[in-house]
Amino acid sequence: MKRKKNWIWLWGMLCSPLFFSACGGDDDEDLIGYWVRVSDFDGLARGEASAFSIGSKGYLVCGFDGSKNNTRMSDFWEYDMEMDSWTQLADFPGSARSKATAFSIDDKGYMGTGYNYTTETGETYLSDFWEYDPASNTWTRRADFPGSARYDAVSFAVDGQGYVGAGYDGNYLKDFYAYNPLSDTWTQIVSIGGTKRRGASSFVIDGVAYVCCGQNNGTYVDDFWKYDPSAGTWTQLRDLSDSSDEEYDDEYTSITRMYANTFVIDGVAYLTCGEAGSLIDTTWKYYPSSDQWEEVHAFKGSTRTEAVAFSNGERGFVATGKIGTTRFDDIWELKPYEYDPDDN
Repeated sequence: MKRKKNWIWLWGMLCSPLFFSACGGDDDEDLIGYWVRVSDFDGLARGEASAFSIGSKGYLVCGFDGSKNNTRMSDFWEYDMEMDSWTQLADFPGSARSKATAFSIDDKGYMGTGYNYTTETGETYLSDFWEYDPASNTWTRRADFPGSARYDAVSFAVDGQGYVGAGYDGNYLKDFYAYNPLSDTWTQIVSIGGTKRRGASSFVIDGVAYVCCGQNNGTYVDDFWKYDPSAGTWTQLRDLSDSSDEEYDDEYTSITRMYANTFVIDGVAYLTCGEAGSLIDTTWKYYPSSDQWEEVHAFKGSTRTEAVAFSNGERGFVATGKIGTTRFDDIWELKPYEYDPDDN
């Protein structure tokens, strides 16, 4: 038995009606954060899409709408955060797909890997890689991803380079590769430490990348890593579960999951939605300065997985996603410094 639990029991006794008439709780309505529904996605409802952000624009590409013939999608959309409006752009010219990964570098977007299915070829894992230029509204094929063809990979961009790794190619993976857009070349880097994983999530704060969550052989992994591109090294951070004898992680009961959505607002990260045996709506806030997490208000839309997220560093959005055979076309923005008036 961990010693820290003794004082928790004592505090619970002190908070009983025998000692006080009322004690503060941690009910969801007491948590900061206000999720606001904004303009619905103009395209077909879907899950398993990919997304990246450039400035105040979010971009959503491909995905799966649950069609009976299992056909994946290739349409491409832009969300204007300031105007709260959607515009359809040039279709993605490669193979239609879902479960791909995407990121942006400067003023261009990148997308690759993923999963496709056709009645002629069956299921296909993909390794092609593409660049999108908003100035010309065009897609250009770039050097193929050099690792094995896969889906459910994770990616991020930092210091002018993109990074893609982990995922699933019939086996769980942890290898990582760096992409240089100036030379259109890939370089294998040191693999992420710890557990192989698919469906992981990432975010970047102050030039450092973070990779968390994901699933491995039926287990929702709790090891958490950061990558420093200047040193080329991965460093393990505190676990995302109540695994220590300290007090800071006592409430870490619902962070681990796969297909979580992450975005950054004002130098801190937010993680929401996804699944871990069942769908999850809890939302957590990560402070890199202390390497600790704080729960904020749960996602207010229908609980979902395999949604997408957009952020310009000051605002964060979650869009589309699925639950079972139901696909969504709504989009929600988190107001991180407000309380939900519906909780009053």
